[in-house]
Amino acid sequence: MRAFAALFGAILLAGCGLQPMYAGGGNAAVARGLATVQVSAIEGKAGWLVRNALVDELGMSGKGGATPRYRLDVRLDDKLESFALLADNTVSRERRTLRARYQLVDLNSGAVVLDATAGTDAGIDVVSSDYATIAAEQTALENMSKDVASRIVTSVALRLRGDTRQ
Repeated sequence: MRAFAALFGAILLAGCGLQPMYAGGGNAAVARGLATVQVSAIEGKAGWLVRNALVDELGMSGKGGATPRYRLDVRLDDKLESFALLADNTVSRERRTLRARYQLVDLNSGAVVLDATAGTDAGIDVVSSDYATIAAEQTALENMSKDVASRIVTSVALRLRGDTRQ
């Protein structure tokens, strides 16, 4: 019975038109396309973190003989806002938001192939220790940078695959 259910499920899944994006591993068309994306410098500490995460997510990104075909330009908006005031006017909570506007530019034609945004946010507890609060803010920024980079790479991969549905 279980074997029949597994076989039936596999047949249904095959008929739905879903295709793995990275089928073929590093030799897949999407992976080869991502390796031709050059990431421009991004301003600030958040920019440095996002750029490093993008280079990691894109794979070799211009290394190993892949000639850059695209340039990824990213502008960030990093905000840290305080809220949740206590009775003694101290802040008990902060919200950090990281928004990215990015463009994928074809280096041959100069045309913008993809123009989109990505963002994420995090809540941070403000505690009596300044060190702990600063560490929490930095950890949130590091995690958010990886999240934004992952969202950008997914969008770029979908575009390079030719699928604009997201």
